Amino acid sequence: MTEALATAPQAEAEGGASAQAIQAHYDISNDFYALWLDPTMTYSCALWEDGDTLQQAQIRKLDFHLDQVQATGKKNLLDVGCGWGTLLDRAVTNYSVNNAVGLTLSQAQADWVKSSKQDNVSVVLESWRDHTPNLPYDAIVSIGAFEHFAKAGLSKAAKADAYRSFFRWCHDNSTPDCDLSLQSIVYENYNEENPNPFVEEIFPESELPRVSEVLAACDGLFEVVALRNDRTHYAKTLQCWYANLRKNRDHAIAIVGEAVYKKYEKYLGVFVIGFHTGTVNLTRIKARKLAEPVVIR
Repeated sequence: MTEALATAPQAEAEGGASAQAIQAHYDISNDFYALWLDPTMTYSCALWEDGDTLQQAQIRKLDFHLDQVQATGKKNLLDVGCGWGTLLDRAVTNYSVNNAVGLTLSQAQADWVKSSKQDNVSVVLESWRDHTPNLPYDAIVSIGAFEHFAKAGLSKAAKADAYRSFFRWCHDNSTPDCDLSLQSIVYENYNEENPNPFVEEIFPESELPRVSEVLAACDGLFEVVALRNDRTHYAKTLQCWYANLRKNRDHAIAIVGEAVYKKYEKYLGVFVIGFHTGTVNLTRIKARKLAEPVVIR
């Protein structure tokens, strides 16, 4: 916990969520999350095809991102916001990645990854802003972490700077042939000037981007090769999580208490509606590093 909290001041100064804010959501209980996520412990939008189980759709999503960065045989892959580490394990097991590094500010997630003792997988409890790799990364994946890179209430300029800092860091710490695969919830038909206080309660100190802000932030550093909008995929994922949570209601309450259970039941239900109506969207972006950064004026 001490190491995670030590990263908070710089993260806050740069406009992103602090370690305390991340831990407030992700460190509730690994056992609690295991009740309603699939066996891979993947806490982000799946990639669905007809007939999929949740687990199959989540594995397809992981493979999608690993394929996007051409992971097979890569020497040094980074997962920014690695969650419970399933992509790291899959990278070394199924894609012959030589070394896979995960970054997280969640103590519970870091402990989970370390307990797996997977060869060639490591996890570091720190922000990307503070991370100095031993070797440049030749593949970078970030799934469901970009939402925490800017705080609610920042000016548009400060928000843009926070996002730009991430892509600049990726550019500075990667090989010339590095590919990047990013997945993030984004605002769609939503007015940021009228925020929902309940969302802030669930994800403190965090703010969603718009697709245009993501594209502007990587301009001149990474070339966007492909972009998908998959909000219906997230609506379906959330419906599965909601059903799993309700099915395990009594067990969940025994772990975290009734108040937390009700908050999460409401949160999952609200987000199902948000994706169904198009209030928010889900974007997946593949980007290729530009060897020489372009100065954007």
